Amino acid sequence: MPTDKSKAGANEIAPAKGKLGIMIPGMGAVATTFVAGVEAVRKGISSPIGSLTQMGTIRLGKRTEGRSPKIKDFMPLAGLNDLVFTGWDIFEDDMYSAAGKAGVLDRSLLEQVKPFLSSIKPRKAVFDKNYVKKLDGPNVKKGKNKIELAEQVRDDIRDFKQSSGADRLVMIWCGSTETFIESGAAHKTVEALEKAMHDNDENIAPSMVYAYAAMKEGVPFANGAPNLTVDIPAMHALSKQMEAPICGKDYKTGQTLIKTILAPGFKARMIGLHGWFSTNILGNRDGEVLDDPGSFKTKEESKLSVLEHILQPELYPELYGNICHKVRINYYPPRGDNKEGWDNIDIFGWLGYPMQIKVDFLCRDSILAAPLVLDLVLLLDLAKRSPALRGIGIQEWLSFYFKSPMTAEGLYPEHDLFIQSMKLKNTMRHLMGEEMITHLGLEYYD
Repeated sequence: MPTDKSKAGANEIAPAKGKLGIMIPGMGAVATTFVAGVEAVRKGISSPIGSLTQMGTIRLGKRTEGRSPKIKDFMPLAGLNDLVFTGWDIFEDDMYSAAGKAGVLDRSLLEQVKPFLSSIKPRKAVFDKNYVKKLDGPNVKKGKNKIELAEQVRDDIRDFKQSSGADRLVMIWCGSTETFIESGAAHKTVEALEKAMHDNDENIAPSMVYAYAAMKEGVPFANGAPNLTVDIPAMHALSKQMEAPICGKDYKTGQTLIKTILAPGFKARMIGLHGWFSTNILGNRDGEVLDDPGSFKTKEESKLSVLEHILQPELYPELYGNICHKVRINYYPPRGDNKEGWDNIDIFGWLGYPMQIKVDFLCRDSILAAPLVLDLVLLLDLAKRSPALRGIGIQEWLSFYFKSPMTAEGLYPEHDLFIQSMKLKNTMRHLMGEEMITHLGLEYYD
């Protein structure tokens, strides 16, 4: 049980009363797998495997105390039965039809949640083919400029809150990877951003329109793609101003998850690395979008940064100062959502003798992403209710879930999965008034 001190900490966080509305730009494979999964868990059909908030525990105090409650019992999180959903998409399919076309979940499971999924129909989306060249669809908003489109999204947010009876809201991007954009003058300040939106500046992508609308409504926003979106100074400032927590970017699911597990191990044992070649084949809509060079460039930037930050070549030039790191993604329709990632890793050990590791990860992209979406919406809602977190903008403690974690200006991102996990759980302990866990353990041997 939590200590009296932790109870006092819990009282500082507003309780998760009422319904939590989840708003999803992009009702494709990831979104439908997430929502279908939540409903399946609510109906007792399946278990929320992969969700840290639902299945994970957190150690409190000394090892000898034996206190390891489930996170969902320790933190004042929204319950799954309190979640309600809406979304936007360029296609007109309801979530049941969209899930069927995505081909991730078995038809037998979809039939058991059909009434619920069929009730979630997409709102007209903010979309511009210039940013996702491989897709097009009819269910698109019209407006004279991007500010007007943002106002339409804000109307959607208010409408959903009223019609669903939601007390609180979170928005999470599950849409496609947009073409590569670098942060520039249009992104420096809120005023510059709004002027650029008014002028239909090409540096304002559709995902930024959604994020801006969410921020202006005080709604937390998570970016599950490698798009720039909220990782610009203007959004950082708006997030703080409106007390709307933000995090991102790009869900850490398949190949990058493996990298952030293996690379810390190499560095911990001072094993050298000559090169890491990664290639992927996938056939879902994500793969189709990434077949465009502009969208691939956005994804590549996200995936390539991982090793450099984990291995710190500036500190260990002899081990990691000359790494050859290559990433390839190939669209292969027969594979569908069942992505395959191959890694060839050339390492070296004692006296420089070479060795190799081969990894073949036959993963299911949306199956790995869905529990991350669940955790993120619940933890962002917690951040919004926490006086310690809601006004700080970027929620770096949620880096655990992302390929390219956002940080405050001047900080390098932490990519090591194990450091990210410790940061995540220590933040939870801190919020609840519990002591940090350092794993020092010397007191046991006095």
